Amino acid sequence: MPTRRTLLFAPLAAAATATLSQAAPADNFPSGPITIIVSFPAGGSIDVVMRAVAAQLQQRLGKPVIVENRAGAGGVLATENVVKAAPDGRTLLASASSIAANPTLFKSLPFDTLKDLQAVSLIFRTPLVLVVNPKLPVHSIAELIALLKSKPGEINYAHGGPGSAIHLAGELFQTMTGTKMIAVSYRGAPLGLNDVMGGHVALMFADAGSVVGQIKAGMVRPLGVTSTTRVPVLPDVPTIAEAGVPGFEAVGWTLVSAPAATPKPIVDRLSAEFAAVAAVPAVHDLIVKLGTIPVQSPSPAELQKFLATEIDHWGELIRRAGAANTL
Repeated sequence: MPTRRTLLFAPLAAAATATLSQAAPADNFPSGPITIIVSFPAGGSIDVVMRAVAAQLQQRLGKPVIVENRAGAGGVLATENVVKAAPDGRTLLASASSIAANPTLFKSLPFDTLKDLQAVSLIFRTPLVLVVNPKLPVHSIAELIALLKSKPGEINYAHGGPGSAIHLAGELFQTMTGTKMIAVSYRGAPLGLNDVMGGHVALMFADAGSVVGQIKAGMVRPLGVTSTTRVPVLPDVPTIAEAGVPGFEAVGWTLVSAPAATPKPIVDRLSAEFAAVAAVPAVHDLIVKLGTIPVQSPSPAELQKFLATEIDHWGELIRRAGAANTL
């Protein structure tokens, strides 16, 4: 027969058992190699940073951390691989902000972005820079707007694929300035940049870090950056907001996610590990060198809300641009 003492301490024992059972997955994590699936080809800023992050994680966790590139369909292929993986924290997704555009851009997806993914850590933000071919007779945002208004629907801009931050920045620019351009889609931003330099396309929004060399060589002319503050690698280039389009902001980001059913203790452990790695000077300095912006990541719960907000934000813009459900 249970005594009063047994009854009093039974809830405490149950709570302790529950706490231990929750902690166990994180304490034993990881039980094997971790794979980070990057939704872009090798060589881009996301890939370069994630390989540096993986090396640091491997040292901290004592298990191999592998970066695997699965580009295509604006990140849909990579995302599908992760949502179908075992929810044990050993298969992660490193995606760009295009993941927030896909629910509106695609007619159907083989997953529900918010329901099937759990945000883990925000790694960095990616400011863009609006660059034009040097022969285009504009030297400021104001001059570009005037030119576009004088030739509605005649001037083209390049982007690296529907739903990419580069594409959506162009759509946002047109919406906020009352201008109209022709969007030219490429299989990757570098191909689009090559055509801007060659004069086949007039302009594009490019990752700031990836175009610094071309700017310094005079192969393209920068008019403004899309962040709310100037970019350290391009200190003399004004923000588009200060150059004539108040309130303009179009900044990409890189988010690490896990399958939605991953236990919370593992998600929290991963979040803490990524935060620690991002603070390592070598990783922090690499992020800055690439023209991207280091961030202090919110908690996984706050990040999940951030992702929902971004899906709504970019979805509204895509619908206004008439690009919803076109893929």
